[in-house]
Amino acid sequence: MQARLGQLRGDLFGGITAGVVALPLALAFGVASGAGPVAGLYGAIIVGFFASLFGGTPTNISGPTGPMVVVFAGLFAGFPDRPDLVFAAVLLAGIIQVLFGVFRFGQYIQLVPYPVVSGFMSGIGIIIILLQLGRLLGAEPPGDVLGALLVLPVALGELNLPALVVGAVTLLVGYAWPARLSAYFPGALAALFAGTAVSLFYPGAPVLGDIPSALPALQLPGFERSSALPVVQAAFVLAVLGAIDSLLTSLVADNMTRGKHDPDRELIGQGIGNGLAGLFGSLPGAGATMRTVVNIRAGGASRISGMVHAVLLLVIVLALGPLAAKIPHAALAGILSKVGTDIIDWSYLRLAHRGPRLELFLMLIVLLLTVFVDLITAVGVGVVVAALAFVRQVAALQLERVANHPQRELLPREQELIEEAGNRVNVFDFGGPLSFGAAANLGHEVRTHAHDDAFVLILDFSRVPFLDVSSARAIADIVADAKRAGRQVYVAAMREELHKVLSGLEADRDLDPERIYPDRVVALEAALEQIRRVS
Repeated sequence: MQARLGQLRGDLFGGITAGVVALPLALAFGVASGAGPVAGLYGAIIVGFFASLFGGTPTNISGPTGPMVVVFAGLFAGFPDRPDLVFAAVLLAGIIQVLFGVFRFGQYIQLVPYPVVSGFMSGIGIIIILLQLGRLLGAEPPGDVLGALLVLPVALGELNLPALVVGAVTLLVGYAWPARLSAYFPGALAALFAGTAVSLFYPGAPVLGDIPSALPALQLPGFERSSALPVVQAAFVLAVLGAIDSLLTSLVADNMTRGKHDPDRELIGQGIGNGLAGLFGSLPGAGATMRTVVNIRAGGASRISGMVHAVLLLVIVLALGPLAAKIPHAALAGILSKVGTDIIDWSYLRLAHRGPRLELFLMLIVLLLTVFVDLITAVGVGVVVAALAFVRQVAALQLERVANHPQRELLPREQELIEEAGNRVNVFDFGGPLSFGAAANLGHEVRTHAHDDAFVLILDFSRVPFLDVSSARAIADIVADAKRAGRQVYVAAMREELHKVLSGLEADRDLDPERIYPDRVVALEAALEQIRRVS
């Protein structure tokens, strides 16, 4: 009983602390998205509550995050007068995430290579910073990177000095706030208070204005055939990025709590939260690493902490909403600029030049595509390039193992038979899985390593667990090529499932069933007997 009360106390304190940290971020993300601060607050409330209730990571704190807001802001800028279409994309993203969880895609989403994750996260951090530069100068920039850069000369020419001072103070407090005080008073909240206080004594910076302190209205989704493609595309990007962001946060939580999250249940919980956020005109969200870490360090240990965080934000919105009217845009821009620099993967950027050059190149390509093209292109290109690079490396390793002598330690009887056969018998030990990456050059490797006077080729499958279609066709070509050269092909230690693949694709049509042997010793004895017979 006492242990339960202790855990409940930890959950309450963790949830309250996370809620305090989430407040300025939700306001800032709401303003940056174009939908307004209330949309950000209710995004934190709805996604935070239902992702905790139904998710698979008990300590996760969910709400609007940088990646989600960047995509949402781009969509909102494209349809500023059609909130029904914008929030239809949020609803659809939630449905897609639920389907990801139902069909157990969580394990595959976690396979995105780290350089790709690092590249798009750093790119998102840069986008957030670029989008805030105009607000730090007192302007109202558009929601795209190019537009935000083009507005800078105008903003400098019409500089709002109070906004610049407010932004500078906010940034200074945000960066200089001591880490030891963050456990008691979060740095983002301190920066918000500091920036707002400066604006009260030095007025003139644009402020939020009236914030309604009421429950959100139902936002029914809209649909138009002409706008279906960008809406569906944005929904898919939101779903994928939210899934990646949440599961990365779940891994951080696992490392801190020594627990194990359920990735598929986490995706279902995130999907439910985002679907409901779309129905009530709120920002989409994902698992938020910083807020989750704060929750765990403050004692949060169960899903109650995330629900408490959401309830606290709801109380603040309903009771203290009017007080937020005086918060300057420049203060929120300063907070988001700090968030942007925190998102950039400085640790990898600092060490990337010491690692493989290909992965550094991959990270930079993804980063540039994220900033100057779009996130779905960046992630898609990154995953494809990483997969092709991996296949190339594995294929090179597989082909190295194909040689004219066995790769594993020989049994005494095998050594005796190979020495007796001499160059008349070549043994090819495939040494592991055969993939489509190695298939194209497999026949060339066998032809290159086969002796000119070899009469029998023994293909050893003892360490081949599976074949794909490309490899099966490559095996068929090897056998056909040997047949045309007047050689005989013996097969050793082929598993039944491999034989089924070959026969199912008719890739064994040139194989003599009587020359398939259970192991290499029997195959060598049969080959030697055949050589004696024809000599």
